[in-house]
Formats: sequence, structure tokens, C-alpha cells
Amino acid sequence: MLKISTLGLAIMMCAGAWAEQTTAPAAPVSPITMLEDKYLNSIQLLQNRFRIDHEVDEITMLFFREYGTAPMVLVRPDGSKIFQSDDHPEGVEWYDDATYDMVKITRPMPGPWQAVGQMLPGSRVMVVSDVQLVAEPLPDLMFSGEIIKLKAHLTNAGKPIEYNEFRDVVELTVEFLSTNNPNFTNFGADSQLVARYEDNGMGMDEYPNDGVFTGQFNLDITEGQWKPVYRVYTPMYTREEVKEPLVLHPNPIIMSVQNDTGDGRHRLHIDVNRELVDINSLLVDGKIRYPNGDVQSFSITDNAPQAREHEILNIEYGVFRVKVTAYGSTIDGRDFILDVPEFSFLSEEPELAALDEGTITDAEMAEPVASGENSLPDILMAPLDETLVEPPAEQSLWPSILLANGLLLIVGGLVIWLTLGRKPSGQSTGIKFKLSMPRIKFSKAKGKTDASSDA
Repeated sequence: MLKISTLGLAIMMCAGAWAEQTTAPAAPVSPITMLEDKYLNSIQLLQNRFRIDHEVDEITMLFFREYGTAPMVLVRPDGSKIFQSDDHPEGVEWYDDATYDMVKITRPMPGPWQAVGQMLPGSRVMVVSDVQLVAEPLPDLMFSGEIIKLKAHLTNAGKPIEYNEFRDVVELTVEFLSTNNPNFTNFGADSQLVARYEDNGMGMDEYPNDGVFTGQFNLDITEGQWKPVYRVYTPMYTREEVKEPLVLHPNPIIMSVQNDTGDGRHRLHIDVNRELVDINSLLVDGKIRYPNGDVQSFSITDNAPQAREHEILNIEYGVFRVKVTAYGSTIDGRDFILDVPEFSFLSEEPELAALDEGTITDAEMAEPVASGENSLPDILMAPLDETLVEPPAEQSLWPSILLANGLLLIVGGLVIWLTLGRKPSGQSTGIKFKLSMPRIKFSKAKGKTDASSDA
């Protein structure tokens, strides 16, 4: 009985193992030899050598090297070489940069390969298969003019990329495409580049080369319905992912002004669309450009349910321009930063009154005085002969004009007399005067007298 039980147990174990083999398929063998978990997305270089499996149809490899060094040289398993500068055979594409080489090989020769060149210490051959950008989702409620900070990281074949140098290989962008919905303002609008993801410690990126990419979305575009498109550019290919359409709401900041009412101040009012924004969270930081070019900064930090107000001195007449940045929270509690479009208003110089307060109209002059006393002096009540009375200004000018003309005549006469009338000693003036007297001739024959004059 013991032998039978032992035999039955063995049969049952074999049957269970056979059933397990038939129900669970064997895991596929990776075509690229990986050494340990820490070498994910890479092949460790053993004396600059790596192995490619026979099942590989296409492989894209990255070799990181010292800045400015010569491109790598690849040695096939049969000893033949591939140089960057050579005419590559069919199925080989090579892109070289100052810090890396990217090589794409279709149907590579199976076996051990070797990379010769000045590679970075501890470098790996990175096998690029399917690079994706995994980014934080965009908020549901967004405004035109908003500035949004979102983070992302890169994956290769679904696993995080551990190479900091890889940031120099890819370009990560987000583009908004109009859905061309006629019910929205952006119907027919061009595509808009709204963000670039960076890992350089600049802008909104917190730490450089930490593998976390930061995108600063500048939504200074028309409100409407847009379709986000995420793109990953590499020298060899481009990956693109299209997200679901979203609606970009108009800028919720509402600005108006009450012009100077006589106290020398304009009053700027700043309110929000209260269906979308919490008015109590609104902070304002802005600048005012006066008509003469002067710029004044101002801030409003009150937390109140009323619209914000700021007084502007009316020191110039012309166009006032106001540019503000608003900070606050949406009704769902998300903080935002808004670049508000410029607001301008005109301050006009008041028109002069047609009549001053002391002016007396013709009707008042003709109206008889009810009381016994005249309200005006008698001289104003007397008729005036307009033909004989000249304006006081003209009467005061005539004596001055006559006096000036007389002085000119006197001075001119003196100059002529001094020039022509005086005779220097020993010289003749050159001017002779001859007086002619008439001569009277008597004629005896005729008894007449003839008068003539000799010159």
C-alpha cells in the first residue's frame, strides 16, 4: 500500500507540473542581454563590448562621450567596422552631436559588438525603443493668459530613464491645436506652442539634471476649445501623443475706471468673474504708465469680498495704460497666476466754460432795472460811438510809433549832414553851386526887351 501511495503521489505531481506548463506560457526571452536591474534601458559595456541577440530586427543605440571628442567607431562581430564619416550601408543611420552618438541599425548582425572611442566613465549603451513623456495632467479649469507649472519624466519601453545626459538628446514640447469648433472664439486659429519641458534648473525647473522635467505653460492665446499635443523629438524619430480636447476660458479679470470727478484722482476698479474665481483670494501687482511716460508700480493685497480699488493721480491729460498680474484661486481651490491684458483709458482736459460767472448777457443789459439803483456804472449804460472809440491797446501804440519814426528821421538827417555837409581842411567837397541871374537885352530896332539867362 505504501508503494502504491508513493507511486500515486509521484504521478499526481507530474500531472500537476504538466498542467502548469500547458496553462502558463513561457516568458519571452529578451533579445538584448541585460545584466542587472540597475542596468535597465542599457547594456553594460564590458571593455566597450556588448551583445545583440539574433531576434533583434531594429535597434537604436546611444553612446555618451566626452564633449567635443570624435564620434565612436562600431566593430561588428565579424571584425568589420562602421565609421560615422563613411557611406553607411543600407540599414544604418548615424547622428553625431558634441556629446553623444545615436546609431540606428536595421537587422544588426547577432553576436558581440564593440564600441571604440572616448566614452564617459561608467557609460552604458542605451537602447532606445519607445521614449514617452509622462506628464502631469492639465487642470480642468484654465484661463487665457494663465501661467501653469507642470512636471514630467521620460520613460523608455515603460521604464524611467536614468541618464541625466539624455536631456540633451530629446526636445519635449506641448502644442495646442484648434478643434475648429464654430461655437468657440478660436475657430480657424493657428496652432500654438504653449510649453517646453526643461531639466536645466532654469525658469520654473527646480533642480538641474535630476530627471524631472518642468514645463511652463504660457497660455497667452485666444480662449476656446483646444486639443493638446505632446511631442518628443529625437534626431532619429518623433513621438506624438494627442490628448482629449479642453476648453480655455476667457481671462476672468474685469477692469474699469471712474474718471476724475474734480478731486484730481482717477479710480481703478478690479473685479473677477465670481463664477470661476474666489474674489477673497485675489492679489494684484501692476504698473501704471502715465501719458508723459512715467511709470508707477502698485500692489493690492487686501482679502475682501469687494472689488479692488486703486487711485491714480490725474497729473497729466492723455492715455493711461495699466498692466497687472493677478494671483488667486479658482472656485475648485487651484492656485493660479494670470497675465492680464493691458487696460487703457483716456483722461481729457475739461472744456472751457462759454461764459464766466461774472459775464452779463445782452438780455440782462436790455432788461430794465426794477429798483431805483443801477446795478452797473453810468458809463456802461451810456451809448458808445464805435466809430470814434478805438481799442485801448491801439491808442497806446500810436504815440510810440510816431516817436520811433521821428527818432529815425532825426538820426538819418544827422548822418547825412555829417557825411555831406562837413568839409575837411584843404579839400573840396566836390560839389559846386552856381547861381544864374537873368540877363536883360535891349533892342533898339524893335524897342523890345529880351530876357535870357546864361547857364
